[in-house]
Amino acid sequence: MSLPSKPSKPRATKLSTADAALLSTPAVTERRDFTSTDPWRVLRIVGEFVQGFEELSDVPNAVTIFGSARVDHRDPWYRKAQETARLLGEEGFAIITGGGPGIMEAGNRGARDAGVLSIGLNIELPHEQQANPYIDRGIDFRYFFVRKTMFVKYSTAFIVFPGGFGTLDEMFESLTLIQTGKIEHFKVVLMSKAFWQPLFDWLRVTVAAEGKIALSDLDLVSVTDDPAEAVRLVVESEIRAGRRAAAPGR
Repeated sequence: MSLPSKPSKPRATKLSTADAALLSTPAVTERRDFTSTDPWRVLRIVGEFVQGFEELSDVPNAVTIFGSARVDHRDPWYRKAQETARLLGEEGFAIITGGGPGIMEAGNRGARDAGVLSIGLNIELPHEQQANPYIDRGIDFRYFFVRKTMFVKYSTAFIVFPGGFGTLDEMFESLTLIQTGKIEHFKVVLMSKAFWQPLFDWLRVTVAAEGKIALSDLDLVSVTDDPAEAVRLVVESEIRAGRRAAAPGR
């Protein structure tokens, strides 16, 4: 007579990123490890902040460009992102992106075209995101919230091209920080009226109509299709903030 087999232990699932490990809830059997390892995770997070602050401390005047990683050089918005970054560079702005492909690559490429500092803040993902080849200074982050802090701290404006959840996240977080007064004199420009208008119609017709936001909150952002106009809006914001002298005739 064969003995009953012992029930097998459930296999542990290896969490794919540092963010996933940080945000997971430990099982009861893991409580002891949880209390001993999370303090070290806090030190790692502090280390990422220190690294980011140290490597970007000499960047006083930059604009961050966001947008989809899922476009290539044949996409019209890739070319417009490259042109926008080049025009910003000619105005003296360094360019920061998320460091990956698509619109991010186009932004870094435009910075190279203009001969200004091209920065890529890459992020650890389950499917590794490769840094694009147009970056002069790259930093790798494990935690999204540390990376987001660097985007806001070292930029004076965001220019947001069509994109997915990550792009929307960055756009709405920046608008929340502006709306709540956490950051001031910060310009947000959205590129592509066709892409963004349906979203802002919903914000006006539904969200503002129900009193969830004020109609004036929609004035926190500008929408355009023209790279030159986007750059003009950023420059004018800098002048109003007192960070740049107005050119003669402006």
